Amino acid sequence: MSQINSTEELKNPKFIKPILINYSEDGIKKKWEAVISYDSVAVLLYHTDKKAFILVKQLRATVLNKNKTNGMMYELCAGIVDKDASNAQIAKEEILEECGYDIPVESLEKISSFYTNVGISGTHQTLYFASCDDSMKVNDGGGLYDEEIEVISVPIEESREFMFDESYQKTTGVMMAFYWFFDTKQHLL
Repeated sequence: MSQINSTEELKNPKFIKPILINYSEDGIKKKWEAVISYDSVAVLLYHTDKKAFILVKQLRATVLNKNKTNGMMYELCAGIVDKDASNAQIAKEEILEECGYDIPVESLEKISSFYTNVGISGTHQTLYFASCDDSMKVNDGGGLYDEEIEVISVPIEESREFMFDESYQKTTGVMMAFYWFFDTKQHLL
């Protein structure tokens, strides 16, 4: 069972930088507290042999801190853009690290890009799609180092119900990507 033991103010943050933005809107001077953070990539994986979406399930301390009882989240495979590589290359690496599939960069299809967390950080996320099958599986995934990521399959026939079942804590990216798939990839079913 996971629990929050304490919280404290960050002195030397590694991934974020709290800032105060001073700006003007319609000639009125205003201030807004914000956080500078890394942009990210996310990938909707569709497993053609299983006829299922591949998601990751992992503990998110921010969610645990918010609801106090459960911080486990169902998410798209994703990662931060924290090195000098293309977004597609970073997405490929995240798929291998988190889910265990070796997918060629050229097989990644860009869905779109958009801003997330606009009230606090305004980070930019690029969303991709890729198909995979059993022949592309090279390891169990699970992330690197201290990450504890569980690879989850959501069968297509259960995915519409999964989208709205609030007992599964999930990101809006999961729901948006599922909708995109149903709207544009019906031929894969």
